[in-house]
Amino acid sequence: MQQEIRFATFNTFNLAPPGVRVYENLEPCTQEEYEAKLDWTAHQVDLLNADVIGFQEIFSQAILRDVLARTRHYREAAHLGFDPDPEAPRLTPSVALVSRLPVRGSARALALFPESVSMPAGSRDPDRFTRAPLHAEVELAPGLVVDVVVVHLKSRRPDYRNSDTGEDPNLYALACLRSLVRRGTEATALRVLLTDMAREQQRPRIVLGDFNDVADSVTTEIVLGEGAPLGERMFDAARLHRHQDSQRNVGFSIVHGSRHSTIDHILVSQEFNPVLPNAIGEVMDVVYLNDHLNLGLPQASDHGQVLARIRLYPQDGPFSGRLD
Repeated sequence: MQQEIRFATFNTFNLAPPGVRVYENLEPCTQEEYEAKLDWTAHQVDLLNADVIGFQEIFSQAILRDVLARTRHYREAAHLGFDPDPEAPRLTPSVALVSRLPVRGSARALALFPESVSMPAGSRDPDRFTRAPLHAEVELAPGLVVDVVVVHLKSRRPDYRNSDTGEDPNLYALACLRSLVRRGTEATALRVLLTDMAREQQRPRIVLGDFNDVADSVTTEIVLGEGAPLGERMFDAARLHRHQDSQRNVGFSIVHGSRHSTIDHILVSQEFNPVLPNAIGEVMDVVYLNDHLNLGLPQASDHGQVLARIRLYPQDGPFSGRLD
């Protein structure tokens, strides 16, 4: 049985075809820029050397397949994902999952909020995620299946209405509030989905993604399930590791102005928290691939990649009980 399992999250930063304008304020990339981006992305994927990787900002799953074809270690990996809706009024990126471990069944996009969650009246798309999370069942070892969810929550980009601009500070504040409300609603919807998953499946869960907020923000703590029963809570892998090594420097996944912070997270359920009695493994290390953020490489992502190394505890035989 493989005893070290590596999970990673990778925001690719607009992985899109050349010549396609994905945002009004962003020029399409040229063919040369496109080739450089694919080569750089493939190189980073190989550097991660993770067993399971969650990707964000995928405008074309075919392009991600081209990236994998340029890698050394992922040409035969399972690739799960859905392209953005071509009929949607706005082109939005989607997420994807790549696994070198066996995947059971088909992945599913969790596009709609649970019935108990909705945006305030008058909101755009009040019943769904801006970018649908992706859920897949990954087999870590014989009899040990985990629910893996890849997410990309609403950004902090102001959500303007009609012809509003940032020139009016009041309108800017309202636009930022709308983004916060949506991110908070998406976090709540994700929390309900994770709770339902815990109750129905009763097996380990791992969330990989761009939360667009730091670990101790209100929105991220909603996803973590602060105050929920231990069996339904999630834990920040980086915090679990720092609990064991408090002298280690904190990593970061983005640089905005002069501020370094982490908005890309890997969350694990109680089964990977070593201080709990039913743990089946523990977080050995969390690594940030972020040197490129200070180099200004045009082909690079504007996010660092986050990698969590998890050690499974030895077992006498295949995992049993409700884990599968």
